[in-house]
Amino acid sequence: MDDGESPGARRPRVAVFRPDDERLAEAVATLESLGVEPVADPMLAVDPSGSLPREDAAFVVFTSKTGAELVAGEWTPGGATVCAIGEPTAAALRERGIAVDVVPETYSSTGLVETFAGRVDGERVEIARSDHGSDALPAGLWDAGAYVHETVLYRLTRPQDAGESVGLATEGDLDAALFTSSLTVEHFLGIAEERKQRATVIDGLSEAVVGTIGEPTRETAAERGIDVDVVPRKADFEALAEAVVDRLEGR
Repeated sequence: MDDGESPGARRPRVAVFRPDDERLAEAVATLESLGVEPVADPMLAVDPSGSLPREDAAFVVFTSKTGAELVAGEWTPGGATVCAIGEPTAAALRERGIAVDVVPETYSSTGLVETFAGRVDGERVEIARSDHGSDALPAGLWDAGAYVHETVLYRLTRPQDAGESVGLATEGDLDAALFTSSLTVEHFLGIAEERKQRATVIDGLSEAVVGTIGEPTRETAAERGIDVDVVPRKADFEALAEAVVDRLEGR
């Protein structure tokens, strides 16, 4: 944002792709508090499967806040060691009365596998997550000697009305984009492809500040031709929003 801009100049437009629930409302409030104009464009919708983690595992791994919310009141860990892939997921579990035993220092599948090294050989490990989880986690746990089972707690779909931000990027009117998962990148570009505007959209993003919430999402974006400018050290939305706005302001 230019210090010399006139009082009537528009605020920078920043796209946010969180599911249309309290997460999107919180994200919009965060961006407004930072002085930018949020473009709320949900790229994900949650479709619960109705399944619960199996009860005979020695370790149960949750990879998202959404998963924690879906099992609340329906599932108890028994004697299992409960693991959360990040602090937001751990907080969601604790708020719902489920004690968390393990949170890796690095909030990623690789970080969790490293944390479990030497602890899961010969043990049953249950992974409770969405239908779009990375293969890195089960593969790493199998390599560590674990017997791995996955339960799909929910499916992630693309809302039919998503795509406002794609149009803005096409016109060069999007100042920043905050991708919070690999699937948000894929759905964003999927819309662009359906509109036959992929190249134009990627050009539009090259003029914007692009932030991703973690390294896996950055890799997905880069593999698909999107230049990523910001990956915050802390893998949460607030840190991502602050880092992107700082970049917009040239700090």
